[in-house]
Order: sequence, then C-alpha cells, then structure tokens
Amino acid sequence: MAQIFPKWLNKLPLVLGVGVPAFLILATAFVWYYFSPKYTDAGYSPVQPVPFSHKLHAGDMQISCYYCHAQVEVSKVATVPPTRVCMNCHRVVGADKPTLDPLRASAKNDRPMRWVQVDALPGFAYFDHSAHIKAGVGCSTCHGDVASMERIRQVEPLSMHWCLDCHRNPVMALRPYDQITNTTWTPPADQAKVGAKLMAERHIAPPVDCSGCHR
Repeated sequence: MAQIFPKWLNKLPLVLGVGVPAFLILATAFVWYYFSPKYTDAGYSPVQPVPFSHKLHAGDMQISCYYCHAQVEVSKVATVPPTRVCMNCHRVVGADKPTLDPLRASAKNDRPMRWVQVDALPGFAYFDHSAHIKAGVGCSTCHGDVASMERIRQVEPLSMHWCLDCHRNPVMALRPYDQITNTTWTPPADQAKVGAKLMAERHIAPPVDCSGCHR
C-alpha cells in the first residue's frame, strides 16, 4: 500500500519538540533585553527648546547643581529652574543670542519654558530626591557625569531591577556629603568598608518591599 504521508513527517514531533521551546526561549530573551529600559531608555537625549549645555554651566563655570535645582535637598522632586533664575544671568550674558529667544519670550510673556523631561519614572513609582541626598547618594549615581554633557541624556535604565540592586546593597553608592554634586566622583578602593560605615552612621535601611516605591 502506498504511503499517504511523506517520510519527513516522522521527524515533525522532534522538530516541534525542540524548535518550539527554542523559539520561545529566544523570543523571551529578545524581548527581555531589547524591550528593557536598559535598551529603550538609556541614551535618550531629546532636543530642548533652548540648547542648554550642562558642560558649560556645571562643568566649565562650575555652577552648583543646587543653584538651578533648588530645594532638591528637601524636596521630593528636582525642580527645573523657572525662567527668572536663567534670566538672572542672561539679562546680560548672551542677551543678543538668537538661541535664547525662547527664554526671553518666556520671561516677557510670563509663561514657563517647556523643557523636555529626560530622566522620568512612571507615575506608579514613588521616588524622593531628598531622601537619597540625605543618605549620601550623589547626583552622578543616577544621572551620570552631567558636567561633561553638552546635551543631557539618560545614562542609567532607572528600572525596578536597577533600583533594587542599589537598595539591596547601597554601600557602593554612598559618598561624603561634600561630594554629592561632584559628577566625576569615583568610589575609592576601600569603598565597601567606607560605605558600610556611612550606612551605619546614617542609619540607612533602604526599603526592598513593594510599598517602598509603590504607594
């Protein structure tokens, strides 16, 4: 009697048994990495309405982070400076530069600048800047060396996994208070020992349960 089905169909169960799980594993790995904040968010650097250079202001001129991001030591958010803060200098400095026209228009019309947020957390995640500064976590830990950036960009993924890694072992992120705004600070060779000491002295116990960041 002639064969109804071709012989290669005998291998179909083996092919499906190996191929389908392999495809699912590869697809999961692909989504796990390429859809993650490390790939989709880190490196984000939008064009701003005014080409503000952190390298010029924070780097070359060494203007303190606290001058523009006032109240960040006591506030939940790192406030973006209002136009009047910018105009403290730019009424004189660069007064005729066309690139500053949006800034002058903002001051004249009493309307805030529409800066594009770079480092953004989802609304369901609670984050308090003042708590981290009080603990001794520096600006560059999350934001990178902004003093070297012509245009600000997101450096870290700011994902839940990334935050939890630090909450579970914060010693490597803790630094002296006078180094909080030093964006080129690097941990010393004995940072594990120094960080553990700072953690004990400052009574630091970062939450690792859900309610710590989801309230």
